[in-house]
Amino acid sequence: MFGYVTINKRELKVKDFETYQAYYCGLCHTLQCRYGRAGKLLLTYDMTFLAILLTSLYGEKTEHGKKHCVMHPTKRISFCQNPAMNYAADMNFLLAYQNLLDDWKDERNIQKLFYAAVLKKRYRAVAKQYPRQARALSVYLKRLGECEKRNSRDLDEAAGLTGEMLKEIFIWKEDMWKEPLGKMGFYLGKFIYLMDAYEDLEHDKKKGTYNPFLGREKEEDFDDMCQYILNMMMADCSKAFEYLPVIRYKEILRNILYSGVWIRFVQNRRKRTEKLGESDVL
Repeated sequence: MFGYVTINKRELKVKDFETYQAYYCGLCHTLQCRYGRAGKLLLTYDMTFLAILLTSLYGEKTEHGKKHCVMHPTKRISFCQNPAMNYAADMNFLLAYQNLLDDWKDERNIQKLFYAAVLKKRYRAVAKQYPRQARALSVYLKRLGECEKRNSRDLDEAAGLTGEMLKEIFIWKEDMWKEPLGKMGFYLGKFIYLMDAYEDLEHDKKKGTYNPFLGREKEEDFDDMCQYILNMMMADCSKAFEYLPVIRYKEILRNILYSGVWIRFVQNRRKRTEKLGESDVL
């Protein structure tokens, strides 16, 4: 489901892209340090965004370094580390583990189940360290399963579950920034769920798997409706973001919230339009 919260590289300054890349590689490095080589495979753009956001908001002192890695064997790549990065890596791990179990449930992919079994012991330790976030994930999966079983067509119900879960992930500390960070996570979570449902619509239709958009895709203004709903989610998310006293990396964060998150929607809408056009010709 995750992977939508990324940059629009074409609209980002070179120095800002290099900074973003250092955080992305830093999260990868941190995952490997905390969870071994298997941890590197769990890396997501979404938690890179969270690491940058929390670093900027809390003014975390950041250490910078360079190293070789499997993906870049011929040159040393820049990376950074700080407490916010450690938190983002732990949240990345919790989300990825539950996502593996969810994929096993939906697709019966034995590789995903095996991978989850390998990580299970470490997951329990991290869940014990972050009981609030782990509980939110557990409740989320249970309630989402019930929603899917009822075949609910209520977009707000299905998306809201993801929003409630990501709300708890975005809240790092119990302080004055808890509310705006929670709102960011809530609306971004709803956006991610609906984006994923929009992208997977044809796949879910063929497989007969749950998707709250099924049955609406034939409506004439379906794509416009989806874009309108997604716009509302990101408007509320961005409103909460602008309330935060974020100065460092503000251009990177705005690039993601106002442009980067829309890249895959534009790509998928274009594909749908082209496909519908071919159908009309046929």
